Amino acid sequence: MITEYRIKNKEEEILIPVKRSARKSVGLEVKQSGEVIARIPQGLSDSDLKIFIQTHQKWIIDKLELIAQRSRDGLTVSVPPPEELTAEEIESIKSKIAGRVQYYGRIMSVTWGRITIRNQKTRWGSCSAKGNLNFNYKLCYLSLELLDYVVVHELAHRKHMNHSSEFWHEVEYYYPNYKECRKRLKQVRL
Repeated sequence: MITEYRIKNKEEEILIPVKRSARKSVGLEVKQSGEVIARIPQGLSDSDLKIFIQTHQKWIIDKLELIAQRSRDGLTVSVPPPEELTAEEIESIKSKIAGRVQYYGRIMSVTWGRITIRNQKTRWGSCSAKGNLNFNYKLCYLSLELLDYVVVHELAHRKHMNHSSEFWHEVEYYYPNYKECRKRLKQVRL
């Protein structure tokens, strides 16, 4: 029974660990780290597994090249998946973000409700009408400058719940470099 499979990309070999489980479908995962995993049903034959991987070899190589390109361009950040974080790491992330909220909240003279750290797919942060703040845990793996920009952005919503010119003046007053940070943040893939 195959537990790992190898394919060639030019002179490089790509190792693909095979994870068998009670699942019904066959799947391939290419992580941002460059790790490739085949997830297959317990009863799938080795010959069917080989055919599946060979059929998807070009897709795997293309995905890996895209990840490498984004890494070279600085568009991705190496971030562990949330399920791999230890309790101490999660607490450290919460503490770091809450500390920045407290720091800027005092300077900006605003209050807020709950601070929640999430694995958001499309946002770095958000502010609810009740003043609850949500932040993407991945912020802690970026520079402090970018984290601070997101914190100031969300706290500015405590005065302006929109993206009006008054809102942006508020952000700029407390974070003059916000345009550069905003531009850099848009280049990072969530």
